[in-house]
Amino acid sequence: MPTTIELIQKLTSIPSPTGNTYEIIEFIQDLLAEHNLTSQLTNKGALLVSVPGKNDHHHRFITAHVDTLGAMVRAIKPNGRLKIDLIGGFRFNAIEGEYCTIETQSGQKISGTILMHQTSVHVYKDAGTAERNQENIEIRLDEKTKNAEETKQLGIQVGDFISFNPRTELTTSGFLKSRHLDDKVSAAILLQFLIQNKQQELPVTTHFFFSNNEEIGYGGNSNIDDRVVEYVAVDMGAMGDDQQTDEFSVSLCVKDGSGPYHLGLRRHLVDLCQSNKIPYQLDIYPYYGSDASAAMRAGYDVKHALFGAGIESSHAMERTHLDSIQATEQLVTTYLLSPLS
Repeated sequence: MPTTIELIQKLTSIPSPTGNTYEIIEFIQDLLAEHNLTSQLTNKGALLVSVPGKNDHHHRFITAHVDTLGAMVRAIKPNGRLKIDLIGGFRFNAIEGEYCTIETQSGQKISGTILMHQTSVHVYKDAGTAERNQENIEIRLDEKTKNAEETKQLGIQVGDFISFNPRTELTTSGFLKSRHLDDKVSAAILLQFLIQNKQQELPVTTHFFFSNNEEIGYGGNSNIDDRVVEYVAVDMGAMGDDQQTDEFSVSLCVKDGSGPYHLGLRRHLVDLCQSNKIPYQLDIYPYYGSDASAAMRAGYDVKHALFGAGIESSHAMERTHLDSIQATEQLVTTYLLSPLS
């Protein structure tokens, strides 16, 4: 079994923009099967693992999402390059200069680079000032194509999915930097827990949900057993001005764009951190929503919570530290091996 870090590195290497998560879901399904863990594929393409516990009257539901930011081909331009349409909440400047892969309808993969049309400073006076938007950003394909017809002959068409090179790297100082740490850090942690504790009876029957639509606002807002009373989303902690979240502890969200999280469950998680000496921070994520908040909007009567590793520069070139990953892993383990709040 790979370490948590090795598993994160593997997950980030598998392209999985929202809407095209088949490959990563199949990888997780196969990994679980190798360890004799049964999973159920949902109609929406997510993965559910239900583990019986001593308390089967009330259940837990815990989720991490494997879908990432990405894009689709919006149009084939007259010069043979591609106009793109974004998937998820990020800005064009976050992907300028990035290598990418276009997956065609037939499954063929074609590489390219995301660039401003006005990139060359030797030609374009406004190379540095032109707005980074859908009109100016394009994909330069690594193929011999000079016009729209030649690009179409490659098999590329509107709606083809585009994934970004993750560039995952672990530094000697313990920082893990990569695209898509949101939320593959959490997915790896849940997978590790399932495999490492497969012989242990949990105190509460728990449903592990690997969501595949979180980045567009819904994922774990269905497939919830009527007996579920606690819903925990393990997702990234947001960093920036006025934030307490850092890269060296687990971040507990007290409120996001959907409103406050459940106070009683939050207090339970804080107690677990304090009694087990797990470094933590409480924080508000002002422009954020999770699968837990999506479940609340769907009308589920559950206590909901959100915590995860602190992620620097979210939805761009992200980074966290081994300390934060370890703290998050400790809280996941402590929570799932403790009674209900």
